[in-house]
Amino acid sequence: MAVGLGLSIGTVNTVSALAEEHSAKAPSGRRSAAQRSPAITRRTTLSFDSTGMARVGMIPRHGRAVTEFADLSQRKTEQARIGHRPLTAADLVAVVAECLITEARRERGDVGARVILTHPAGYTEGQVGEMRAALDAIGLSHVALVAEPVAAATWLEAERGPLMPGLALVYDLGGANLDITLVRVGAGCPRNPIVGIPVRSTEFGGRAFGALVAAQAGNGTSAGAVAGSVADELRTSHIRSSLKVVYRCLRMADLTMADVDCVLVVGGAARPVEVAQVLAAELARPVITAPDPERTIADGAAIMACRAAAADEDAAGQDHRRSAHRRATTRALLLSRRTRRRLARVAIATGMSAAGVALMLALPADTVVAGLSQLGLR
Repeated sequence: MAVGLGLSIGTVNTVSALAEEHSAKAPSGRRSAAQRSPAITRRTTLSFDSTGMARVGMIPRHGRAVTEFADLSQRKTEQARIGHRPLTAADLVAVVAECLITEARRERGDVGARVILTHPAGYTEGQVGEMRAALDAIGLSHVALVAEPVAAATWLEAERGPLMPGLALVYDLGGANLDITLVRVGAGCPRNPIVGIPVRSTEFGGRAFGALVAAQAGNGTSAGAVAGSVADELRTSHIRSSLKVVYRCLRMADLTMADVDCVLVVGGAARPVEVAQVLAAELARPVITAPDPERTIADGAAIMACRAAAADEDAAGQDHRRSAHRRATTRALLLSRRTRRRLARVAIATGMSAAGVALMLALPADTVVAGLSQLGLR
């Protein structure tokens, strides 16, 4: 059975998800929470013991954890140093991927060569190349790289599909930023379904909203009040303000909301119901949110990996069947030649005419074999 592993390494949290062949092919809208493939969420932190062994998601009691490295677009002068080896941000992302793959294989030995690691759609070719080189350097050349909104659109197709050809706006509200991307969905989708240029803003997200709440509390509002109705109002205002990023992305693609068929909301900061409510009211388009939007991208990547693994298995099965067919054909050909040689000898011994020999040689090998068996000559 094909199994795929999807990895989403964000600035704040990291999610790893598994997809099995039956779950990837399940009818849309029929998968309950219990039927979803397992997913694990951790803090995006790395710590190293005295031997250099890495651990993901742990804050050591003694020593320090490496954080704030997952976004390659945020350049820093120094990331980490293990012994005498300096590690870049891409190296650290690759180490996280290696730890998650090792853990998945320990728990599920059938996780094979199909693993997909997602990255922000706004990464340059150079940044994606850095990730590729870092993965290859530690033996993870089999890990494929896919843009986050493409993985999210795959989840949408698997969950709500088959979809009519159209355009989805992926609203990815994470802990550190907001990413807006337009993606083609449905039949006839191009190899690169991203339309226009993805737009990222650090003005919106979990941390930015936390700063708003803290500022409100600093203005004399009690913490309890901020955590209640005031927080809901702040979040509504926060999401409404983020629409300027949506419209900027549309303008850059020379499109309007009339060209968009649906809005797919993903990201850990998109859990509150106010997010989908504001977007649905303001954008006037169907808004789709997973039960746990933080794992949507990892789930989509796992589905893509599982489908690729299933395709590999089908190709291997076809090769096996073709090989078996070639062997059977060769055996039949050898049998036919051997039978015809025997028939020629019988014809010579019995004085059969040339026309009779030609007629017998034109018969199928199985028929000739049966005739020889009856004559006791086989």
